[in-house]
Amino acid sequence: MGTLAVRVAKGPRAALLLILSGAALLALCGMSMAFGALSVPPGQVWDTLLGHPPGSRIDNVIWSVRLPRTALGLATGAALGLSGALMQALTRNPLADPGILGVSAGAAFAVVLAVGVLDIGSVHGYIWFAFAGAAVASALVYGLGGLGRSGSTPVKLALAGVAVTSLLFSLTSAVALTDPDALNRYRFWSAGSLANQDQGVLLRVLPFLAVGAVLALACAPALNSLALGDDVAKSLGLRLGVVRVQGVVAVTLLTGGAVAVIGPVVFVGLVVPHLVRVLTQAAGIGPDHRWLLPLSAVLAPCLLLAADIAGRLIARPAEVQAGILVAFVGGPFFIALVRRRRLAEL
Repeated sequence: MGTLAVRVAKGPRAALLLILSGAALLALCGMSMAFGALSVPPGQVWDTLLGHPPGSRIDNVIWSVRLPRTALGLATGAALGLSGALMQALTRNPLADPGILGVSAGAAFAVVLAVGVLDIGSVHGYIWFAFAGAAVASALVYGLGGLGRSGSTPVKLALAGVAVTSLLFSLTSAVALTDPDALNRYRFWSAGSLANQDQGVLLRVLPFLAVGAVLALACAPALNSLALGDDVAKSLGLRLGVVRVQGVVAVTLLTGGAVAVIGPVVFVGLVVPHLVRVLTQAAGIGPDHRWLLPLSAVLAPCLLLAADIAGRLIARPAEVQAGILVAFVGGPFFIALVRRRRLAEL
């Protein structure tokens, strides 16, 4: 009876936190459509979206450029946040992130290989290579991280991920340098950006992201059991193999789809789940993945859109890619997290 009362008490607090996060995301969506080389007052943005454009130029900017760009940030940010939270839960590794563990680098190498060697120019064509590259890279990292008597540890996985990521980025650069067209695409794409994307690209990748999101969210109850340890999870009737395969498929779809479109943006999947844990702990909710995963999917686009907006403003009328600004936040965060883990293990 007491446990049920605690769960009932946590529900409204978690829902309120999710609503507040959604409100912050809506505010950033409005800012994303208002700010840039051409500033548009919020009232005119609203009028344009309601079908009453104040002018043809503003109408074109909102509908043809900023709305698709904002929608792309929403979808890919949610994908990266979900995949990061899912990887951390599956591996019980707080350092897990698609960018750090080589998943993004694998997808990026496969995409450049498809563009530079096989001359595949459409997202619908090379997205399959992104999925394959993400899956192979993740398997390689986990294989290397599990070598040795101590087996897989958070620091070993992180080191294996850094090594594989460095190798794959070197191979990616080598492929790009042999093809001028591939190099021109790669130079901008590799920094991670929401700009200059085809309007239909989101529609092509959205089904894969949607399936990955459904699979990830469906893992949430099992992840709560998995957090107690493999033995306890098995005693509760959890089929560990099925859960891990489902999680790997979800991470592959989410990361591969996002990287194929916006490039290898790192640290979104690392920073946001930790921020969500701080918020849920402060709200007295606890580490419940039924709330952690949806909150990560809402707050990750906030980080990506905020970086995209800042990149437009600090170098106006030019832009700084969102992936660069996210790295400025995520890099020091990762270093601090690694130092904290090493001190805890001493």
